[in-house]
Amino acid sequence: MTNSLPPAERRASADLAAMRVSYGGDADLVESWLDDGWFPLVTSWLDEAVAAQIAEPNAMVLATVDADGHPATRTVLCKEITPAGVVFYTNYGSAKGVALQAHPYASASFPWIAIQRQVTFRGHVSKVDAADTQAYWNTRPRGSRLGAWASEQSSLVSSREALEQRLTEVTARFEGDDDIPVPPDWGGFRIAPVSVEFWQGRNNRLHNRIRVDIDESGTTMLVRLQP
Repeated sequence: MTNSLPPAERRASADLAAMRVSYGGDADLVESWLDDGWFPLVTSWLDEAVAAQIAEPNAMVLATVDADGHPATRTVLCKEITPAGVVFYTNYGSAKGVALQAHPYASASFPWIAIQRQVTFRGHVSKVDAADTQAYWNTRPRGSRLGAWASEQSSLVSSREALEQRLTEVTARFEGDDDIPVPPDWGGFRIAPVSVEFWQGRNNRLHNRIRVDIDESGTTMLVRLQP
């Protein structure tokens, strides 16, 4: 099938097939690293990602399923990690917001490939309460607050100019107002994990994978997975 492609496309395909990275060189991930639970190791790896100057180390790939059972992924920014789970903020009327209200279960991965690490959360999703949403909203730059009001996230727009005109209108609406309110359809979601999987790149694709399974009582069990 590949040989039937035009020469330029064959070259592109071959280049992708040849792309490989050798991992390893650091200490192997072992079960004892999780003696104190998943939370300390996640925060330790996040600190390593920050120290390595990875761009937006709080970026995570969020996977949802819509009302028709169709999956979708997109990158969002995690704004809180606690033992209760991971939190991100969005327009509740966005595609992911609607999907999560139809099926309140999600997966989110932090792809820290530059440090040979990845962490994946899977779990039940619920809305963050209004007080926590307000507290986070208060930390957002003014431009980000205006942008949240200007955008009906995931809705169709006729042009970039139309979107910028909407921002101009919103900016005028809140001119002189230092206390821009939270939009009524905007807030946070928390993924409360039922599993947290740690991935560490190793040579010869024999990567380390350890998953922490969490039951309804909060009891955890560690399992090692083949790569």
